[in-house]
Amino acid sequence: MTWVVNNFALIGELTLTHLRQSVVALIIGFVLSVPIGWIAWRYQLVRSSVITITGLLYTIPSLALLILLPSLTGWYSFVSETNLIVALTIYAVAILVRSVSDGLDSVDPDVRQAATAMGYGAFRRFWAVEFPLAGPVVLAGVRVTAASTISLATVGVLVGITNLGYLFTNGLQRNIIPEVLAGVLAVVVLALVVDGVLVLAGRMLMPWTRRVHTPRPVRSPALPVGANA
Repeated sequence: MTWVVNNFALIGELTLTHLRQSVVALIIGFVLSVPIGWIAWRYQLVRSSVITITGLLYTIPSLALLILLPSLTGWYSFVSETNLIVALTIYAVAILVRSVSDGLDSVDPDVRQAATAMGYGAFRRFWAVEFPLAGPVVLAGVRVTAASTISLATVGVLVGITNLGYLFTNGLQRNIIPEVLAGVLAVVVLALVVDGVLVLAGRMLMPWTRRVHTPRPVRSPALPVGANA
């Protein structure tokens, strides 16, 4: 605890940096996954290919990807954080494309027909009807992606990118176990906080998903044998 108290400012700074890197990658990954997921859902002939190809992106070893990206993109050490965000975005797309496609597939066809009958065009129907109804499935995918992204971001420290992963490597090199444990706890807490924010955002943006509590009928207590009516 002494090390944590003495270095609380450092932990806070690294946490904010880690959060920024993860959130940026998550947002970009989500924006890219919506049209790709729509294509996978809309065109059945390419659906399996699109989902398979994007899913295979997650099998790329993170450290290898971070090492290869600078030579592929030309973004070297002076903007090395960009390479981490690109890598995290790739992994986010690998998860979210299937979530978007499955979410759109879960929408009742009768609802689409009703929206079309009311005069909704394809673009308006997607944003006003289909995508909101696919929201719960998509949100579940976003929550999984957020936890995965926050966890994978720690690998960036191995190629010189500063975030909470610094506490792991520095603590191990200097044999300061509280520093390593502080890093682990900070990552877990950060993932839980982001997940909680996503849940609250989902409840605010999709109020129709809340369960309606139906009170149970109250039964009259049974009268004891011989009691007066």
